[in-house]
Amino acid sequence: MDATDAVIRIEGLTTHYGTRRILNNINLQVRARETLVLLGASGTGKSTLLRHILALERPTEGHVFINGIDTCRASEEELNRVRRRMGVLFQSGALFGSMTLADNVALPLRELTKLEESTIQIMVRMKLDLVGLTGFGDYMPAQLSGGMRKRAGLARALAMDPEILLFDEPSAGLDPITAAGIDALILNLKKTFPLTMVVVTHELVSAFQIADRIAMLHEGEVIALGTVEEIKQASHPRVQQFLNRVPEEQMRDREAYLRSLTAGF
Repeated sequence: MDATDAVIRIEGLTTHYGTRRILNNINLQVRARETLVLLGASGTGKSTLLRHILALERPTEGHVFINGIDTCRASEEELNRVRRRMGVLFQSGALFGSMTLADNVALPLRELTKLEESTIQIMVRMKLDLVGLTGFGDYMPAQLSGGMRKRAGLARALAMDPEILLFDEPSAGLDPITAAGIDALILNLKKTFPLTMVVVTHELVSAFQIADRIAMLHEGEVIALGTVEEIKQASHPRVQQFLNRVPEEQMRDREAYLRSLTAGF
């Protein structure tokens, strides 16, 4: 892929928290209308990478380009323009508990646009309908199930008609049937709108269902990148460990054994 075709371009991204390295020389590109899944175990740097794409954190080294704008070097005014073209579904849904679903969805429209309230109300109903929450606008977040709160969070992420949609563990904490419903919703959005999507997850079933490509992370590095079938066939031992649910203790024993075989050479 030519770099000019990338909506999101990450170059040499490295991040440290104190002396601990979280991301190490990440290089990735996300095409227009592509769904890229960031897959890996907990603590591999997936959510940190997502925060860098959102420009919520500055890296130790490297660059993140969103539609050609280097968000690591951009002014606050430039960052605000970039962020208005992005929507994000946080892991918990991140709804305001003191506001109805309708008010949660309306919040970015009221804060960031000059639309008439009547127009905002129409748009809110449209977004709630889109995620399967028709008639739930007057409900409070505490009155809803976890899956419904995720859907409401997605409706708010879609409020500004973003070009880029980011998901942080959309299936986390959900039963398999509800998680499948979220996957189906993501696929429907992908089919209906010209969205570029980045999804952080450790759920293999969801990743294989929704991804155009998968970037597999381990210890802050991309160890495999490709289509679903390419990832399934990847030879990297850490990819196969994840796919086959091999315990870490067993993996360490295997690596120690292999080291002992080569110690004398």
